[in-house]
Amino acid sequence: QVMLVESGGGLVQAGGSLRVSCAASGRTFSRYTLAWFRQAPGKEREFVAGISGSGSRTSYIDSVKGRFTISRDNSKNTVYLQMNSLKPEDTAVYYCAASTTILVLPTTTLYAYWGQGTQVTVSS
Repeated sequence: QVMLVESGGGLVQAGGSLRVSCAASGRTFSRYTLAWFRQAPGKEREFVAGISGSGSRTSYIDSVKGRFTISRDNSKNTVYLQMNSLKPEDTAVYYCAASTTILVLPTTTLYAYWGQGTQVTVSS
């Protein structure tokens, strides 16, 4: 089992940058595929980016490609989401999630472990 705690959210102007982090407990961190999801008010939770256990494979939704970068540091049990060129439509609660699947997939139900979320607000 793994516990996830996000941090680093906040308020930023459009065009700005923000990095959110997710610290995990447990000694088998590198075995988990990790992902960032987000949920805006009135919308379903959506996959944003994911990274394999070794960090060798990543996946992004089209709307953030070239702007967001997911990375992980297995020595620190931490996964990051660097967000650049932020847009008001990126405003959402961002959740970190962990899955035991090897593939990096965008399906919410494959992720058994979730953090509490961190708010990211982008003002226009």
